Amino acid sequence: MIPVLHTPAEVAEALGCSEWWVKEQARQRRFPHVRAAGNRIRFLQSHLDVILRRLERPVIEAAPETTAGRQQPALPPITLLQSRPPRRARRTA
Repeated sequence: MIPVLHTPAEVAEALGCSEWWVKEQARQRRFPHVRAAGNRIRFLQSHLDVILRRLERPVIEAAPETTAGRQQPALPPITLLQSRPPRRARRTA
């Protein structure tokens, strides 16, 4: 049985990103991949499973009793920045 190899374009379409980004992640060895004939990047189904697990973000649920009644921390005062006049205008001749 020959495994199915997916192209970076197919992976990019499945992830909703650019083909370049998928190739770059493989080049940087952040994504598992194989190099097929002609040194081309290809992905097995098991690689796609690993990639999806790496990109997955877990849900963090806050306990309602710990956040209820807690006051928001006070924000520091805003400091307005003012530009200086250009050097040539500051020269005194």
